[in-house]
Amino acid sequence: MRRCRRSFTSTATLGAAMLLALSAAVLPTGTAAAAETDARQAEYASASTTWGVPQSILLGVSYLESRWDTNGGAPSTSAGYGPMHLTDAATLAAAAHHENDARGDDSRAPKTVQPGATATGPALRTLQRAAELTGTAEQDLRTDPAANIRGGAALLAAYQRDAGGPAGAGSDPAAWYGAVAKYSGADTTDAAAAFADEVYATLRDGMTRTTDDGHPLTLAAQPAISPIKAWLDRLGLRRPPARPDGLECPVDISCEWIPAPYEQYGPGAGDYGNHDLSDRPQRQRIEYIVIHDTEATYDTTLKLVQDPEYVSWHYTLRSVDGHVAQHVKTKDVAWHAGNWYVNAKSVGLEHEGFAAQQGAWYTEAMYRSSAKLVRYLAARLAIPLDRQHIIGHDNVPGTVPSTVRGMHWDPGPYWDWDHYFDLLHAPFITFGTPKTGLVTIDPDYGTNQPQYTGCTGAAGNPCPLHGSSSVLLRTAPSQDAPLLSDIGLRPGGEPATMQIADHGARAAAGQTYAVAGRQGDWTAIWYLGQKGWFFNPPSHPAAKWSTGLVVTPKAGKATIPVYGRAYPEQSAYPAGVPYQAITPLQYTLSAGQRYTLGGVVPGEYYRAVTFDGSGPGDWTVIRGQNRYAQVQFGHRVMFVNLDDVQILPSFIAPRRGHETIRSRRRTRCRHGVHRARVRCDGAPNDA
Repeated sequence: MRRCRRSFTSTATLGAAMLLALSAAVLPTGTAAAAETDARQAEYASASTTWGVPQSILLGVSYLESRWDTNGGAPSTSAGYGPMHLTDAATLAAAAHHENDARGDDSRAPKTVQPGATATGPALRTLQRAAELTGTAEQDLRTDPAANIRGGAALLAAYQRDAGGPAGAGSDPAAWYGAVAKYSGADTTDAAAAFADEVYATLRDGMTRTTDDGHPLTLAAQPAISPIKAWLDRLGLRRPPARPDGLECPVDISCEWIPAPYEQYGPGAGDYGNHDLSDRPQRQRIEYIVIHDTEATYDTTLKLVQDPEYVSWHYTLRSVDGHVAQHVKTKDVAWHAGNWYVNAKSVGLEHEGFAAQQGAWYTEAMYRSSAKLVRYLAARLAIPLDRQHIIGHDNVPGTVPSTVRGMHWDPGPYWDWDHYFDLLHAPFITFGTPKTGLVTIDPDYGTNQPQYTGCTGAAGNPCPLHGSSSVLLRTAPSQDAPLLSDIGLRPGGEPATMQIADHGARAAAGQTYAVAGRQGDWTAIWYLGQKGWFFNPPSHPAAKWSTGLVVTPKAGKATIPVYGRAYPEQSAYPAGVPYQAITPLQYTLSAGQRYTLGGVVPGEYYRAVTFDGSGPGDWTVIRGQNRYAQVQFGHRVMFVNLDDVQILPSFIAPRRGHETIRSRRRTRCRHGVHRARVRCDGAPNDA
């Protein structure tokens, strides 16, 4: 039987003799009293008996929807409520997700796009059907876990009845394959079957987990269960055509080819969309996989990506069942990240969801499907499975100072990076001690519940409390201290806010930073040129000690510039190709500061500005002598010129000129000097 656990934290680690592996086995704790720890299990049993659904089927479906969590009554990013993910899309309204130019290429005229109207189907309106079946008020189905479980059981019973299958809590779970598949909301046999197969895989393995409100649940393993898949044929679902040759998806997820157009829609050679042709990775290495959410329903998203005058991404994932549609071949460049350097070197995945509104969580079905797809792509394209290369859209830097403020923030602080990397089979593992110089952020997702605002209505409206991957960074080691300032978002230097889209003072799970100090239960990291303090008590840590490589300015450099793209120098451009200026962002990296190295990358620019490749230098990668270090500079990754920095093991003490802090400490201690900032036991007082 599998047990859902807190994973270890991972980072790009230095293979040094730092042998302390930090594990955390902290299960989420909730508000349920110990005397009621079996109440939720009893609610599943009661619903099973009342509606004639095998309890294992009810638990298996619920786990694949929500991992049995209630999420405090908040909707998922696809408008699903409660442990059974009963959907009510009418409660959410779509927002414009790609209203800016997702190409992020200032070598061509800006592109403004307008999304269409939101479309919803029956799969996003199951709450109303559950209300009809049970006679329960819709609000109770949203907020009362027991009512929600009964509603899900009623839906499963109705689906089984419609298929003519055996009923009763004691009926054979193997004969419920059709009803389970129907619960997915999929309209094709392959997508419905993929969802059902995941449910039955969970039944075979079993599961034990404590819910977000403190209820320990168990699904007993049934290793011999073999679903009767013939029941799928009674659902009347559309059978999709055979997979086309060249579809880039693993075989164990449902996937189809819905192509994004490559069309010329105007008289000019640059009037085309909605992506660019290339020949990656032969022409240019793919470094990143970018995680997005759509801010629109799946059906609306498919309409948008098929518009030649809109923008594009490589894949869309559906929330209710994890179904995948591929739109752009990975060899080609989609317009998704708002940064042309990142676009040219990445694959973009859009996940159905509304993180910009009140949606607070993502379905397990979509997490699992996404993880399988990313594992497949990473293996094919040799992309490391770490947070320097598997990044959110919110980790993509602005290209030049004027674009920083408009960069997107999806998938947002509710994306569970820790769980996602567990599913990637790449759990975050670190080797380090308090003296090895790095920390990898890894709060307990379930109990880390910052009070964000602005999920609905005014920016100051509180969001429902919910687990989060992000920790808050303050100017001093105190809960009363202001949040850090991000001058890219607030040029006047005002503190960041708790508004859901304001990531100016947040670090997210899996991101690794250089330690800047320690004081009591607080740890400071270098972040956007400042010390950012976060609460990190040993009893409930928000990060784990780590070891790796850091960059710091070379001796004699007081500050060095920071960039949002790693472009080549001017002399590398052939005649007729406009030089893309290497423009620093508004941030600087000062002497004495250190940032985690995410890799060394060459200066490159992929030239593609015409439909037929007729422009000077089109469809070629321009490379120069410049090389850059990718660093975790803030919430977003950024770049510094390799000539400006030295790369050091993180456990090497920072230097002041040619003398280390540690050597000065030894000198002072030998002479009996014990100043306020220095302790003679080997650590700074603020460390």
